[in-house]
Amino acid sequence: MKVVHDLENLQPTPQGTVLTIGNFDGVHLGHREIFRKVLRRARQVSGTATVLTFEPHPLRLLAPEHAPPRINTPPEKIRLMEASCIDLLVILPFDRDLAAMSADDFVRHLLVEKLAVRHLVVGYDYAFGRGREGNLAFLQQKAAEYGFVLETLDPISHAGEVYSSTRIRQSLQAGDVAGVVDVLGRNFTLDGRVVHGAGRGRTLGFPTANLDTDKEVLPANGVYAVKVKWRERLYDAVVNIGDRPTFQDQEATLEIHLLDFQQSLYGETLRLYFVERLRGEQSFASVDALQQAIQGDIEQARSVLAERGVVEFREYLAGGDWDDTFNCKEEP
Repeated sequence: MKVVHDLENLQPTPQGTVLTIGNFDGVHLGHREIFRKVLRRARQVSGTATVLTFEPHPLRLLAPEHAPPRINTPPEKIRLMEASCIDLLVILPFDRDLAAMSADDFVRHLLVEKLAVRHLVVGYDYAFGRGREGNLAFLQQKAAEYGFVLETLDPISHAGEVYSSTRIRQSLQAGDVAGVVDVLGRNFTLDGRVVHGAGRGRTLGFPTANLDTDKEVLPANGVYAVKVKWRERLYDAVVNIGDRPTFQDQEATLEIHLLDFQQSLYGETLRLYFVERLRGEQSFASVDALQQAIQGDIEQARSVLAERGVVEFREYLAGGDWDDTFNCKEEP
């Protein structure tokens, strides 16, 4: 997948561009279905399957008080787009100049002149340009003027539930990491680097790795059964997200106890796959009570993780035509 941040530097101009535009935070099953349509159309015309997105989210500039926290970090989004078999990912900096661009200039200069759009796939409620003046009626007019095909999609849902980034955020805020798999099509993950903590875990008999992450959306405070990927190997673990109320700490932490693991992880990068919430955050009357609770968490996590594996991108594709048709690299 080719990634560009400035269309002025895009050489050569893509051919037969089949394009979709959006924020695509979460890269959930609804987004993947859009990508399927883009890919099929692109392969039919021997064209370029292209996604146009923006960084940061436009609301961070236009109405920061209403901007949602990002489900994906920018590197995650790129990785997931590549796993979705996209040929060209355009990430435009959303600044004052782009915000002030008219809908007419957006279509003419960016979509037609720079990207040579042949087929545009957008959602039923898509709007763009200065003051969101570029609605579907406007796009239909421009499609006829410039000779590209406009395809609009209804909300993508399953069993009456629409796939949405808002739904993912709500599920995570409720700690429902198991349920969010049905929207993401994979386990919720986060990456981070192991840093030094207070060292209390080791004194309690349960050494922990403290993780520093750029993730903006975290599951609700509590204890979770997780799989941890380190150097391409998966380990069972328990993670606590919260303020450690037993010790009256003020700063939120993310502490991981890898089961049956003895090596030092300081400075290492880990990826966590959240499988199930074990309990909410609690304050204990004594250290002994806390130790007993942690031991119970570990036993429960062993049971959960013995029966549940990580749901990866490839498993979502199983039984479909994605691999055979598009033959791209998939990653979890």
